[in-house]
Amino acid sequence: MVHTPSRRYDVVAAARKFPSNGHTNSPEKRPTADEIFGEHTFSIEVMRQKLPKDVYNALIATIELGKPIDPKIADIVAVAMKDWAIEHGATHFTHWFQPLTGSTAEKHDSFITPNAGGGAIARFSGKELIQGEPDASSFPSGGIRATFEARGYTAWDVTSPAFIMKNPRGATLCIPTAFASWTGEALDHKIPLLRSMEAVSKAAVRALKIFDVHVTKVYSTVGAEQEYFLIDEDFAYNRPDLLLCGRTLFGAKPPRGQELEDHYFGSIPDRVLAYMTDVEEQLYRLGVPVKTRHNEVAPAQYEIAPIFENSNVAADHQQLIMQTLRSTARKYGMYCILHEKPFAGVNGSGKHTNWSLSTDTGMNLLEPGETPHDNMQFLFFCAAIIKAVDKHQDLLRLSVATAANDHRLGANEAPPAIMSIFLGEQLEKIFMQLEKGKVKKSDTKGLLGLGTPVLPPIPLHAGDRNRTSPFAFTGNKFEFRAVGSSQSISFPLVVLNTIAAEAIDELADEVEKHMRSRKSLEEALQVVLQNTIKQHKRIIFGGDGYSEEWKEEAKRRGLYIKNTSLEAFEAFHDKKNITLFSKYGVLNEREWFAREEVLLDQYFKTINIEGETTASIAQRSILPAATRYVRSLAETVTSLKAAGMQSKAVEQSLKEASALLDGFKDALSKLIAVNADEGGDAIQSKAKHMHSKVIPAMAKVREFADKLEKIIPDDLWPLPTYQEMLFVK
Repeated sequence: MVHTPSRRYDVVAAARKFPSNGHTNSPEKRPTADEIFGEHTFSIEVMRQKLPKDVYNALIATIELGKPIDPKIADIVAVAMKDWAIEHGATHFTHWFQPLTGSTAEKHDSFITPNAGGGAIARFSGKELIQGEPDASSFPSGGIRATFEARGYTAWDVTSPAFIMKNPRGATLCIPTAFASWTGEALDHKIPLLRSMEAVSKAAVRALKIFDVHVTKVYSTVGAEQEYFLIDEDFAYNRPDLLLCGRTLFGAKPPRGQELEDHYFGSIPDRVLAYMTDVEEQLYRLGVPVKTRHNEVAPAQYEIAPIFENSNVAADHQQLIMQTLRSTARKYGMYCILHEKPFAGVNGSGKHTNWSLSTDTGMNLLEPGETPHDNMQFLFFCAAIIKAVDKHQDLLRLSVATAANDHRLGANEAPPAIMSIFLGEQLEKIFMQLEKGKVKKSDTKGLLGLGTPVLPPIPLHAGDRNRTSPFAFTGNKFEFRAVGSSQSISFPLVVLNTIAAEAIDELADEVEKHMRSRKSLEEALQVVLQNTIKQHKRIIFGGDGYSEEWKEEAKRRGLYIKNTSLEAFEAFHDKKNITLFSKYGVLNEREWFAREEVLLDQYFKTINIEGETTASIAQRSILPAATRYVRSLAETVTSLKAAGMQSKAVEQSLKEASALLDGFKDALSKLIAVNADEGGDAIQSKAKHMHSKVIPAMAKVREFADKLEKIIPDDLWPLPTYQEMLFVK
């Protein structure tokens, strides 16, 4: 029997797309990064040029000192912003905001306004700049807004610069804004982030006065690394699971994955490098300070990383990075995947969120200096972070809890779901000595000799890196490695800032109390740091976070261990957490529980879509292919017998394929049954049904499907394989 190939894509054509698609190096001189950086942003420099001096100074006072914005200057700023945007080809403006979906939202309005003479003029008022009123009914609100209550407001975030987004037919002025209900409650990620930044600033400014350091503002600063996969778009468009779910729901492990470890930091393929260069150029124009690009560990996996910025700007820029990565891929015939675990059996993708605290005078509060044992101010702030992470392990785990991240945490070089802190050998020794009441002089950084005069000596850091730690000190910052690649970094930052504010305040209270009892600052710090380490040293761990021994050790230490998002969501109901966010004015009780409702709903819908998609692909693509294969084997056996011949090999293949097909069909029937039952009306019961019933049923269908993929002929298998997607560049 002759089979017509069922594939709708051409592997060879995919491999030959570049550079024949026209994206070749131009002989013209390309602009340098410094020439174009911030070209499409209404930056401080642009404001200095376009605004009257008094208006400019008022805006700077709001941006840098947090002073309330004067509504009287809004019209002047709006006109200048409109004129600048039109110079760059903009015809529309939008309030660009971040609802609780985790992505961005925008509604475009034209600058054009009809005039009395039948013509039109370009107008943009201060009122339009400061406030918008998008329909809030269709965004997730966690019960804060009913569907029939549509009113919501966007409010201009002066601290994040407006920018121009280009499109093939023009451009749009994007104004970063906050999004709130008409009752004033936060419907987005930005408002709590700005509140948390204010909370940690107040706590840190107060604590610094103890050290006779007087500053006006302390900023939480962030540089978030972004991992992603790139595959040829022809493969993606023939994978309904990638298009609908962001990850592959089927896929047998190829003969080669990442075992040879040759992809990491390897030579970047030409098509990918051209894509990266294009992405970087666009981001430079938007004022996003991207610095690093490289191959990641898994085949077809890459990374882009910016340098540090203030938290709210960094969160905005992270959204722009993700948007630009996705949109630019199509120009190069590729498809960008940001899911945490798009391919089973190879590394997942994270968004390592590097976090620190810096004063408005440029002092990094987590910089240990050459001799950290002498830097009592550094040890104070570092001890506060240790306390915060130990006391609020549940909140940190909650902040990275998503259905997608459940596939990644604890697998293939991702950090485990168990929270712990890695300090590095030198710093850990200092804190352990502090616990005993006496600190010996620590080793200075010194130089690391490389054993040959050809290579220069390099600075020796205070500790090695630990890639298995979810929260690691890396020289002058902490790296929160558990954040998922598709996540907005805002909620993890809200948690980090708020728990740090509380810990700093509590340690400052203790130091001041001891100083009132006539202890010197050094004596008071000695006592407070000693007590802090005694109480919270269980969170410090420098070993292998992947090991089974660590899981047992973590239990013995009494650490918070929640392997799934559903378990992590329980932290919403801990009174200490409700009190914490209310005390610092970051989230009131209604806003707090609204986020639980939204996260549960997203969890349920994500898995529900995956379950339905699994059943659809299995029934419409894999089942027919497997049936055709079994039928062809059966026809071969029949033909051989009719000719008086016999083949045990073919008969055995038929037996094995038939057994797999029967198992697959049975598993599919069970999945269809559990998909039909949503588990009740309450979102909690629906989410639990997805976790306990649908996920295991999906896994069983995939188990049989992946085995079938390994035996069904290539011309019959309907889906692009891992081998093709990961290795055809």
